[in-house]
Amino acid sequence: MPITDWPAAERPREKLLARGVASLTDAELLAIFLRTGIAGRTAVDLARELLGRFGSLRALLRAGREELCATRGLGATRYVELQALLEIARRHLSEALAGRPALKDPSAVRRLLQARLRDREHETFAALFLDNQHRVIAYDELSQGTIDGASVYPREVIKAALKHGAAAVIFAHNHPSGVAEPSAADRSLTERLKAALAQVDIRVLDHFVVGEQVVSFAERGWI
Repeated sequence: MPITDWPAAERPREKLLARGVASLTDAELLAIFLRTGIAGRTAVDLARELLGRFGSLRALLRAGREELCATRGLGATRYVELQALLEIARRHLSEALAGRPALKDPSAVRRLLQARLRDREHETFAALFLDNQHRVIAYDELSQGTIDGASVYPREVIKAALKHGAAAVIFAHNHPSGVAEPSAADRSLTERLKAALAQVDIRVLDHFVVGEQVVSFAERGWI
């Protein structure tokens, strides 16, 4: 039965309008994105099939281009649209922090860093640059490495901080394994960067390690 023949309260679009977006299941949200199904399957049927194939909505969203484009019901157009939607969500989080004191809303910082870094296949080192009132000026990704690590050079970090006119910085990097526990190398790097930036009067306020969870150096008393 096509979705147009369903009771209005069960159609994803009408349900969203009547009860709010939070009332929709993952399959219903995905069905709205898909818009149409395929022969013999409604958009909701197709969405459920895709979620079953990939295992979860998050796994589907993080799937690579080749895998998505080879999936029946998706293809290159859907891949492009999906990437655009994900980037819109990331930029929304960035804009929510822009010009605001980062330390007054640590949960927003964590959400931004998770959205940017959690699902990367390779380790990425990034920084939030802040003004003298700790308001966010910019987010920059400074280094991308292998699955085991990234090369980070203090002179390049100083150069980026000075370019933005930053008075303080918050570092972040991901662990592709999903285990956010900082390593001895992570702590050593943080100390080297902290010492280098101190020479130009720029403070390091925190360093977050992003995995399935987010670990804060400052909360552990390491900064």
